[in-house]
Amino acid sequence: MREQRRRVGVYGVCRGRDGRVLLVRGSASADHPGVWQLPGGGLEHGEHPEAGVVREFAEETGLAVRVTGLLAAVSDVTGLPGVALHTDRIVFVVEATGGTLRDEPDGTTDLVRWSTLDEAAGLPLLPFTAEALGLPVTPLRRPDPGASPGTPYPPAPADRRQRFAAYGLVTDPGGRVLLTLIADGYPGAGLWHLPGGGTDHGEQPAAGLLRELVEEAGQLGRVVELLTVHHRYDPGALGPEGRPMDWHGVRVVYRVVVDDPTEARVTELAGGSTAAAAWFPPDALGDLPLTEVAALVTGHGVA
Repeated sequence: MREQRRRVGVYGVCRGRDGRVLLVRGSASADHPGVWQLPGGGLEHGEHPEAGVVREFAEETGLAVRVTGLLAAVSDVTGLPGVALHTDRIVFVVEATGGTLRDEPDGTTDLVRWSTLDEAAGLPLLPFTAEALGLPVTPLRRPDPGASPGTPYPPAPADRRQRFAAYGLVTDPGGRVLLTLIADGYPGAGLWHLPGGGTDHGEQPAAGLLRELVEEAGQLGRVVELLTVHHRYDPGALGPEGRPMDWHGVRVVYRVVVDDPTEARVTELAGGSTAAAAWFPPDALGDLPLTEVAALVTGHGVA
């Protein structure tokens, strides 16, 4: 039975002036040798996702880029020797600002090139790359049993954790905003927070958010758009049983509409971290103690 492990990856769609898109090919040491994907890779602990994609472009392509937009957040699971690796992939739109295009030396990619969409459609692509480019998604062939096992993914140290979560700016047709109250004993206790939370292994971010919305507030929502990515790095956080925990939270935030709102009620499935849920008119938000991400997304300053 494979051990379940997770990582967060950051990637970028970079187009040239002629409309071609930049792709990189997996090297012999990659999980999928010979398969093409958008430039990018694993997010380092404590690193902002936008900084991560800029770093990855420099390493894999030699180009300096800047982030100009947010395209998607998707997840997939790859079966590796002894490991079922769940990767949460954040895809940005980037533009090149300098540098000289070159292949990555001694890395998990061995070739970089500009491709038209027709050319890209003829290449073996990682599914998330094909989806991001609007191309047909084709399942990858099973790897050769004798091939390189790819990049090792050891378990994270017990005192360090990187957590991926999906949250929502949730409104109803009347413009009310749904918030959840963090329970005593949890980080941020007494603050009002966006509905949402950590996604499960194998779960897509948007699906995880809609599950959390039911568990935390008893509401059925509809995801409208991906709004932003937020991260919080707290190397001095306290983990279970009061032990120090080097904590890195990565959050994607969606706009969600509840077309048929009901009274907000916390269900038993939510566990103990949510004390209450409630709908608020927009003009009442300024009087509430809000978490950092809730204040940012609602535009009401940081608590």
